[in-house]
Amino acid sequence: MVDPAPILAPVLPSVRLEVEGRSAVSQNTIPLGLRRGLQRRCPNCGEGSLFAGYLKVLKTCPRCGNDNGRYRADDGPAYFTILIVGHVVVAPLFAASIFGSWSPFVLLILGLPLVGAATLLFLPFIKGGWIGLLWATSSPSGHPSDAPSAP
Repeated sequence: MVDPAPILAPVLPSVRLEVEGRSAVSQNTIPLGLRRGLQRRCPNCGEGSLFAGYLKVLKTCPRCGNDNGRYRADDGPAYFTILIVGHVVVAPLFAASIFGSWSPFVLLILGLPLVGAATLLFLPFIKGGWIGLLWATSSPSGHPSDAPSAP
């Protein structure tokens, strides 16, 4: 049986992991990075914490030593949080005002705390997923010019 690793090495980036004395190769795939990031875990090992607080990214993973501080999230997580909250919370509130007999004042009293709570709840998970996506694409800031070029 032919080992495909040397053939696929230039195409698929890989990271060498040391797990309990064993060496393993982990592919930097987008689903893996998103899953680990949405769990707010280190995208490289999936075990260490990604955040030191609410949104403060740990510079290095305490478990595997991956440099998570190099992935700049900037405005991407905020944009997607607003997009998701707008569809999950705001759209049903508009539908309730159109199809129901609720006054706009009642919708404001209910809607503003719901939007605020949903935004604060979703933001750390979406930021983790964004960092996982940057890890999977090997791009420190999300700009294609920052991605390593193929030889």
